[in-house]
Amino acid sequence: MDNHTDSRGEGRSEGRRSRDGRDRSDRNRDREPAEKEFIEKLVRLNRTAKVVQGGRRFSFSALTVIGDKKGKVGYGFGKANDVSEAIRKSIDKARRNMVTLPVKNGTIPHEILGEFKSSRVLLKPACSGTGIIAGGPVRAIMEAGGVTDVLSKSLGAASQYNVVKATFDCISKMLDARQVAKNRGKSLKEMWG
Repeated sequence: MDNHTDSRGEGRSEGRRSRDGRDRSDRNRDREPAEKEFIEKLVRLNRTAKVVQGGRRFSFSALTVIGDKKGKVGYGFGKANDVSEAIRKSIDKARRNMVTLPVKNGTIPHEILGEFKSSRVLLKPACSGTGIIAGGPVRAIMEAGGVTDVLSKSLGAASQYNVVKATFDCISKMLDARQVAKNRGKSLKEMWG
């Protein structure tokens, strides 16, 4: 039975209509492109409890990474009494803290070591087809930035927040492919083939 009927005996149309007769599918279709502008990855969600007279009061903190898969990435940390509000705050902060990740042929231009407190992250360029050889936070950052081939090793403390900061330290120290070629006295075509 293809034609569904509601309690009043009227058939439902294929599009979703609200009580005032407007089609809701158009409204959602207009909103989608704005949401798909950035890839959002939740790296860590933490719950803390404060003991009060009436029991426990929970609060949440979220660490997220966003990127456009074209070389722009950012991270944010947000706290709130609600999970969705903490995630929203962290995404807003990530949008304000975007940096450029130099990507050429799907990999990074050179080997780099980044540090934050006792966490260190080593990133190495990889040939095409290698994939992202990285764990947790580093993988999320590389995928969001549009890197398809990279080798990485996380050294020292494994705190996800510190690993994210160390990875962004790597990104801030990275030279652009043109700058590396110029320093070596070669053309960009000789470097990347």
